[in-house]
Amino acid sequence: MFDIKKTNILLAMAAAGVLMAGTPVLAQDAPAAAPAAAAAAPAADAAATPAATEAAPTDAPAVVGGDHHGKLTPAKMFMDSDMVVQTVMVGLVLASIFSWVILLIKLFEFGSLNSRTDKFLESFRQARTIADMRRVATADEFDGNPLADMAAAATDEIELSRQAGLSVTGDHADSALMRAQQAVGAVQASLAKRLAGGQQFLASTGSTGPFIGLFGTVYGIMNSFIGIANTNTTNLAVVAPGIAEALLATGIGLFAAIPAVIFYNYFNTRISAYGTRSDGFAAELTNAISRNLDKGA
Repeated sequence: MFDIKKTNILLAMAAAGVLMAGTPVLAQDAPAAAPAAAAAAPAADAAATPAATEAAPTDAPAVVGGDHHGKLTPAKMFMDSDMVVQTVMVGLVLASIFSWVILLIKLFEFGSLNSRTDKFLESFRQARTIADMRRVATADEFDGNPLADMAAAATDEIELSRQAGLSVTGDHADSALMRAQQAVGAVQASLAKRLAGGQQFLASTGSTGPFIGLFGTVYGIMNSFIGIANTNTTNLAVVAPGIAEALLATGIGLFAAIPAVIFYNYFNTRISAYGTRSDGFAAELTNAISRNLDKGA
């Protein structure tokens, strides 16, 4: 019994000794752990710094064809485009403006021409002699009218033949009438040139406008591809604005050419119609002069 108690006492003392010996160890370990944790924090920061540097956004790639921040508009695309492309665009816009000006001028010209021609024909058909025809044709209110000029040229030729002492009646009526017809033909030739004014410009704009615009497009796209090679990027958001600028030149070319072609065809029809009208009047004038010559008037 005594031995058991003695044994228990020894065990208790041994356990107490162990506890006392373990406490300093834990106390020594604790200060060491704190510096370790403090050292680990800078290490973690140092490791995070390169990662943050790598994750930081690099400079945005340059936009091929100019600065395109914000919404693209035709005006902005024009301002950002190359000088050659700008020159092409300005030329095409001016050509389009001139086409519209020609449209307005010729519409007014043909409207006035037809109304004055109607009034002249009404007065001319009331004339009974060559002298009356000449008086109507040379009236101030019909000055510059093509049909009035035709009648004036024919009657002037008859009057000049008479003043020269030539016979314009009887056997000589045919030769006098032929000279009058030639005078009318000369006026008709000048009439065609007069009415065709501006047509050459419309034809040139309509035929060359798309090709001039295409030249600007090719030049602009060439610059865009050069920019792609220099920036080493094929990002559509980067290269699209430069290509859009180039395509704008083609759009302006079509904008100039399409109305010009329409106006050209429209006025060709009007010129042809008036030419037919002048041919009819030439025949009417010849018949009227022939009748008067046969009557000896």
